[in-house]
Amino acid sequence: QVQLVESGGGLVQAGGSLRLSCAASGASGFSRDSFVMSWYRQAPGKERELVATISSRGGSINYVDSVKGRSTIARDNAKNTVYLQMNSLKHEDTAVYYCNAFRTAGGTEYWGQGTQVTVSS
Repeated sequence: QVQLVESGGGLVQAGGSLRLSCAASGASGFSRDSFVMSWYRQAPGKERELVATISSRGGSINYVDSVKGRSTIARDNAKNTVYLQMNSLKHEDTAVYYCNAFRTAGGTEYWGQGTQVTVSS
């Protein structure tokens, strides 16, 4: 069983920055077991959307168009942690951000509890 704990959310003014972290525990061989890591977000009244994804060893990264150029996803497999650096935040970035781990061998996925990001305009 894998547990994911997000942190780093908060209230920030438009134009500001935040770095979200997602610490994984209970996952032996975080990179060896090929966990694709992703950040999703869900704004009030909207469906959850994929924000960014990074492959198990960081060689492949993808972003939703709305955050391209403003956000960076990165992972530190030695620390079993994934990060999402968000810059030039906009009001429309306000959402609960969730960390997702997808084990490619077997297809099991895990979710964190979410961290709230609120951007004041």
